[in-house]
Amino acid sequence: MTLQEKPPVSVDVSIEDRSLVIRESLRNAIIDRRLAPGTKLSEAEVGALFDVSRTVARAALQILAFEGLVKTERNRGAFVSTPSPEEARQIFDARRLIEPGIIAAAVERITPADIARFREHLAEEERYMNARGPVARRAEIKASGDFHLMLASVSGNVILQRFMDELVARSSLVVALYGRSGVSSCGHSEHFAILDLIEQGKTQRAADLMLHHLDHIEADLDLQPKQGVSLKTALAPLE
Repeated sequence: MTLQEKPPVSVDVSIEDRSLVIRESLRNAIIDRRLAPGTKLSEAEVGALFDVSRTVARAALQILAFEGLVKTERNRGAFVSTPSPEEARQIFDARRLIEPGIIAAAVERITPADIARFREHLAEEERYMNARGPVARRAEIKASGDFHLMLASVSGNVILQRFMDELVARSSLVVALYGRSGVSSCGHSEHFAILDLIEQGKTQRAADLMLHHLDHIEADLDLQPKQGVSLKTALAPLE
């Protein structure tokens, strides 16, 4: 067989698809803070929970490691990343550099339909804040991060969206590890104010408020880690 006749290398798409499903489930559990920093992610346990081989579980964990949400240690396995205080500062420094630019782009591109969609989202976020229980708390946490991701989406810059996706996820890890209990992870009233300024076309004021908003989140951090739960408990269906 000549080089030209050589068949193409086959790719096991099913393994990739299944690993992406597992990655998404684990990622959501990390972002929602159901999986605490430092939680061990055993390939065998992940495989058993999702009824897949260790090869598929390993592929999912490798994706999360590339995204900075999981850390692998030789002869020990994979763990939910535990960002250091310096990493935490760098994450918020990066957000302060990026999010004012997202605000500027959003002001130029946002539509009345987008504004309506944001207001629906903020109303939903407010309902979660006023509810009680762990399910509502998890939903509030996710909704808070989603506000920032929605702004990135409106900016129209796919690269920025990818950066923000990682930064918001890693911020969630930081707040899970260092955030004080009983305090909202993201100032909800400031979300309303930022959206109002964007709608009014007040780019600089909206950007300044976003910086204040990020400062507010970071100022709520301390160095006391929180107690986590097991992998099985974190991935159990919500009731």
